[in-house]
Amino acid sequence: MGSNPIGPAKFKIHSLRESQTLKLTEQTKSVSHEEALRSRRWVLIDADGHPLGRVASRAAMILRGKHRPDFTPHQDTGDFVIIINAAKVRLTGAKAESKMYHRHTGYPGGIRTSSAGTILAEKPERLLEMAVRGMLPKNRLGRRLFTKLKVYRSAEHPHAAQKPQALPV
Repeated sequence: MGSNPIGPAKFKIHSLRESQTLKLTEQTKSVSHEEALRSRRWVLIDADGHPLGRVASRAAMILRGKHRPDFTPHQDTGDFVIIINAAKVRLTGAKAESKMYHRHTGYPGGIRTSSAGTILAEKPERLLEMAVRGMLPKNRLGRRLFTKLKVYRSAEHPHAAQKPQALPV
């Protein structure tokens, strides 16, 4: 079991409830993928008046599952996230004019540049989606996590049947 000739190392953990003994040689259990799928929930985030980065980082953390005690980095253990009032998200400082987003059409010379303010006015959902996507892993796990994000311009959303729980930002 361990390299200690006397026996496994033991530590006393003093918590508020009671004293517990922790063995270092015990294997911690990892969460099965099926159990993680069963324990998913739906979370509602209201972006009204909150800064873009704070809303996006909170959503990325919940999508990833980092708020759960059974977080596993290589598995999809996060929850579904619904963001409402995307048109009322706040850009701090002069980011509405100075922050630029670039995309390419695929044709030669087809680079298109637009400011964060114009994207917020035309497609506010896209602005939040780009912010959250940039905070997720850049691999197939990140692409899978991104499908669990639902962003809506106003307070109406079609996910009332899932009974989402409102979370503060």
